[in-house]
Amino acid sequence: MSHPSTLEMILKRDRALVAAALAALMLLAWAYIVYLARSMGGMDGSRMMDMGAMAGPRWAAWEVADFTLMFLMWAVMMAAMMLPSAAPMLLAFAGVNRRRRENYGPFVPTGIFLGGYLLVWGGFSLAATGVQWGLNAAALLSPSMALAGFSPLLGGVLLLAAGVFQWTPWKHACLRHCRTPMGFLTADWREGRGGALRMGLQHGSYCLGCCWALMGLLFVLGVMNLLWIIALSALVLAEKALPGGLRIGRLAGVGLAIWGLGLIVAAIVG
Repeated sequence: MSHPSTLEMILKRDRALVAAALAALMLLAWAYIVYLARSMGGMDGSRMMDMGAMAGPRWAAWEVADFTLMFLMWAVMMAAMMLPSAAPMLLAFAGVNRRRRENYGPFVPTGIFLGGYLLVWGGFSLAATGVQWGLNAAALLSPSMALAGFSPLLGGVLLLAAGVFQWTPWKHACLRHCRTPMGFLTADWREGRGGALRMGLQHGSYCLGCCWALMGLLFVLGVMNLLWIIALSALVLAEKALPGGLRIGRLAGVGLAIWGLGLIVAAIVG
């Protein structure tokens, strides 16, 4: 077993390595999203159609390559948006993992835990890609992949639903697990590589349960609207990392609900 001072040095080194790897992964993901957003922002309608990013008859005949590219876009976007808020959990896992190794426990790479986490959001990305195909086949998305421009009433309903969800017990239960990394690891630790994958899947499920409604708002705000992607990412990070995160999430819920009601009333009156 390592001397305490040596162990602390090892822990700091491990945290630095994990933090650097996460930073590199997030940088690559955000660079890809910024590139896509800027590329699509500078396209005319015909070029966007060629990318499969515009509503119209072509969407009814999506090919495997089209679906794959859109799934890749969603998967990278979810990684970019969710990894900053997952970083405390990953760093905590790396620290606990190292201490167990120093006490002659089994060592499991943090990447396995991360892989389980990303698998959950990969499943969400697959579902979102399917929803996007359906909305475009029904001509309900604009060239910027925003729903509200074509259907204010439906957009208002989704905003209202997302705002109400911010106040539900389900939201708060999932958020509580996301806000307490050590509590999660203490209560739900599993041994071995399979255990690490299971923990990653479990934490990813809590994270998805907490944030799915906010991520669904991308269909209302614009799937590749960079400002809204950043805003939603900041909200998720604030909810999970700041001391007043629960209050911030509830206030955001009130704002979303008011916005949604405004769209609904405007659609009905207009």
